[in-house]
Amino acid sequence: MTLLDLTAHFAKFRAAAPERINLAAHSHHDWPDVTLAAQEQCWHDAARLAGEKWGLVFGELIPRVQAGIAKHLQLPDPSTIAVAPNTHEFLCRLLSCFSSDRLIRILTSDAEFHTARRQLDRLEEDGLVAVTRISAEPFETFAERFHAACGSGEHDLIFVSQVFFTSSATSGNLKALVEAVPSRDTFIVIDGYHGFMARPTDLSQIAGRAFYLAGGYKYAMAGEGCCFLHCPPGYGPRPRDTGWFADFGSLAAPPGKSVGYPRDSGRFLGATFDPSGLYRLVAVFDWLARESLTAEQIHRHAQALMTLFIEGLALQHIKGLRFADLITPWGAKAQHGNFLTFRTQRAGEIEAKLAEVHVHCDHRGDRLRFGFGICTNAADLDQALARIRRVIGS
Repeated sequence: MTLLDLTAHFAKFRAAAPERINLAAHSHHDWPDVTLAAQEQCWHDAARLAGEKWGLVFGELIPRVQAGIAKHLQLPDPSTIAVAPNTHEFLCRLLSCFSSDRLIRILTSDAEFHTARRQLDRLEEDGLVAVTRISAEPFETFAERFHAACGSGEHDLIFVSQVFFTSSATSGNLKALVEAVPSRDTFIVIDGYHGFMARPTDLSQIAGRAFYLAGGYKYAMAGEGCCFLHCPPGYGPRPRDTGWFADFGSLAAPPGKSVGYPRDSGRFLGATFDPSGLYRLVAVFDWLARESLTAEQIHRHAQALMTLFIEGLALQHIKGLRFADLITPWGAKAQHGNFLTFRTQRAGEIEAKLAEVHVHCDHRGDRLRFGFGICTNAADLDQALARIRRVIGS
């Protein structure tokens, strides 16, 4: 097992709620202390520069964000990264790339996060999209079934999570997914929100073919407001959903058209946003570099904590928290994110009881989720297991 102890770098979050043990890092990760100085720097830059701050944001801050993201995803060109306050903006902008004179044919899973699920469901109600949903379970055959559906070549857009938020199971090898799509015209969008900085991710071989969507709220440890989209060149040159920030940089418009777009990722930009999240994200990237920390090390740390957690729960024989209740793929060769999901009718009850003793987890329906990040160490886990034993009966 590869356990780290980086809790000293999260001292301010921990001191603000000293009784809290965060086993919900998949939902809201603690922020490292370096992000407070970054937040203050954002304020000071606004005071110093007022409206001129956007020159700094676009000229210095965003390039640093792009470089950090490209490094951790092994992207060859940082300029393919666009930023926005949330991933919903990007989803809407991607959907606006398609012709409005026919249905958009979409292939996805039945385990996508609410950002995609709700929006696609609503568009489907009005007959604007035709959605094919492949069941995420059984997880061991998902990739095979999904790739077979991709192979039909009948879809305009393929949208699938790298790690499913309902289970922590993965959708399989991303390169193999891309290779399963026969038409070069099909948009491939990978929702990496539960994968970015939680699993080592190498997009170098598919950077020219697939979009990748994620943000800083979870394992990137930077909080809200700093989401991003990797935009493969040539795909979606003129989204109808477009904001004035897409006017930054050189513009190109096709003959007879008045609205121009940048050829780089700027074509997917929206409008005015709060840049403080980008300040925090840059601070996190700089801190990770100083500590020589990678997504692979973060994942190994999470796996080590998950192993201890499963072993500790096995000694307690709690209904709903038994190994038989675990739906996250587990084992030597299992591929998963940095959280565990138990299927139990007690999910809400267990979450509420643990909240009373300041152990933070969460649930989605009958799915109880425990997430593990570098804000948590082995001693925290021992305390959490002791509190679970104390407040939850078998």
